[in-house]
Amino acid sequence: MADTVLYEVSDGLATITLNRPEAMNALDIATKVALREAAESAAGDTAVRAVLLTAAGDRAFCVGQDLKEHIGLLASDRETGSGQTMTTVREHYNPIVRALAGAPKPVVAAVNGVAAGAGFGFALAADYRLVADSASFNTSFAGVALTADSGISWTLPRVIGPSRAADLLLFPRSISADDALELGIANRVVPLAELRAEAGKVARALASGPTVAYAAIKEAVAFGLTHSLAETLEKEDELQTRAGRSEDHAIAVQAFVDKEKPKYLGR
Repeated sequence: MADTVLYEVSDGLATITLNRPEAMNALDIATKVALREAAESAAGDTAVRAVLLTAAGDRAFCVGQDLKEHIGLLASDRETGSGQTMTTVREHYNPIVRALAGAPKPVVAAVNGVAAGAGFGFALAADYRLVADSASFNTSFAGVALTADSGISWTLPRVIGPSRAADLLLFPRSISADDALELGIANRVVPLAELRAEAGKVARALASGPTVAYAAIKEAVAFGLTHSLAETLEKEDELQTRAGRSEDHAIAVQAFVDKEKPKYLGR
């Protein structure tokens, strides 16, 4: 894995850190490959019970595609006719978003600065977003004559509604942390100096929680967004049966009776 993405697992928490602060954590090819590997590792590792996605530095979470590299790749495409530059959505962005959004465990994004383009998309793929008071969001795509990617055409309308999503996509602009909170893009806004500590606290609490239930909650919500009420009720029955058979459920019930704090096993 490239050193532009750091990956660490401790006490059931996988921390993925974008590590190109000098480039505002822009996504060059090496970073996209490393982020894909990290996200897929975290999603598939049964020892990982929660994921924290964050970034180095104070200026940016991720400003999306590295346009300096992109310009060179476009020039190469024109010379060779290969069209390889525009495969990055299929090869990189889509697998990253699938891994984050589809992980059977909670994913927390700690947004420390600008989140633009695919950076915005990756933040939206998380289940919970803590945002620094100095951070901002920008769809960016139309500003460089591109359409939405990194899942934003699916996630953003579901978070803020289709009309507001169309507005932000057609007229890209910076959305402040406070406005993001009002729109529902941010779950919490905290001072930048407190962001990493607060995000770690939230992520560790989730990692020590009933992760079988968390996985079922994620699956139920995703299913309900695209299915009828009748189908969703059937899905809830299936998932509740699974959760009810888990060791964590038995532990939680016994702890409630004993008036003790449950110690979940994640199974």
